[in-house]
Amino acid sequence: MQFKRVKRKVDGILLLDKPLGYSSNQALQKVKWLFQAAKAGHTGTLDPLATGLLPICLGEATKFAQHVTDADKTYIANIKLGEQTTTGDVEGEVIATKSVSVTATQFEQACQQLIGVISQVPPMYSALKHEGKALYEYAREGIEIERPARHVLIRKITVNAFSGCDAVITVSCSKGTYIRTLAEDVAKKLGTFGHLTALRRVETAGFQMANAFTIEALEALPMDERDAQLLPVDTAIALLPKVMISEDAAFYFKRGQSVWQSGKLPDGELRVYEESGVFLGLGALLGDGKVAPKRLVNL
Repeated sequence: MQFKRVKRKVDGILLLDKPLGYSSNQALQKVKWLFQAAKAGHTGTLDPLATGLLPICLGEATKFAQHVTDADKTYIANIKLGEQTTTGDVEGEVIATKSVSVTATQFEQACQQLIGVISQVPPMYSALKHEGKALYEYAREGIEIERPARHVLIRKITVNAFSGCDAVITVSCSKGTYIRTLAEDVAKKLGTFGHLTALRRVETAGFQMANAFTIEALEALPMDERDAQLLPVDTAIALLPKVMISEDAAFYFKRGQSVWQSGKLPDGELRVYEESGVFLGLGALLGDGKVAPKRLVNL
C-alpha cells in the first residue's frame, strides 16, 4: 500500500543552487516535495542549461515572489566566438561559422558598448508565450514567430577571462535580459558569431549564491534541519523601506484598513511591522499620509 505524503504549511524562502539539466519548474517541484510544502513558487525562469541561484518561495512567501522575479540579476556567462547555433547556446546545432581574430582589448570594448539601456529581440527558444504556447514549441516545429524588441538595462559587464575564441564575463542586468542574446550581440559587435556554453546566476534581489543549497545537500538533511535553512518571508522584500506601526494601528491594518503613521515615510511600497517586530505584510503610502495594506501575511 502506498501512503500519500502529507503536505505541510511551511513558510519561507529557500535559496536553491539549481542543477544543470533541471528546468525551473522541475527544481521547484523537487523542493516542494522535499519540504512536503502545500504551496510553493519559483522566482524567475532559468533554462535547463543554466545553473545557480533560484530562490524558491514557500507558503506565505509566494505572495512576494514577484518582487524577487522583478529584481536585477547577476550572471557568469561563458561565451564561444565564431559559431552561431539554433538556440543561441551550446544545446543547439551549429548553423554558421566565422573566423575570429579578436584581442582581449577589442572584446572588452565590445562588451562596454552594450552597457546601458539596449534593445533585445527575445530568442525563439524561450519560454515566452504566443497565443498560449511557448515560443520554443514553435521553434521545435520550425515555425518563426515575430517578436517585438524590448528594452533591458545592462548595468555592468566584467570580463573575467578571454582566450582567442572563449570568454567568461559577469553581467549585472535588469529582469527580462536574455544573456544568450547578449552573447550574440557582443559577437556581432566583433564581426563574428557567438553563443553561450555555460550560464550561472549568482545574485538576485540581494540574495547571494554563497547562501544557496544544492538538492543533494537538502536531501541529506532531516526535515527539521531543512526547515532551519529557510529564510524569513520578509526577506523577499528586504530591499523595500521598513515601517513600524503601533499595536493599535496593527489591529486595523491586519483587517485591511489604512492606518495613520507619524513621521516622514518614503513614497511607494513599504515593509510593515508591528512594534513588537512581527512582520505584517506589504503596505503603501497613500496621498493622505495613511499606510494602506497591499498584501498581508498569515504567519
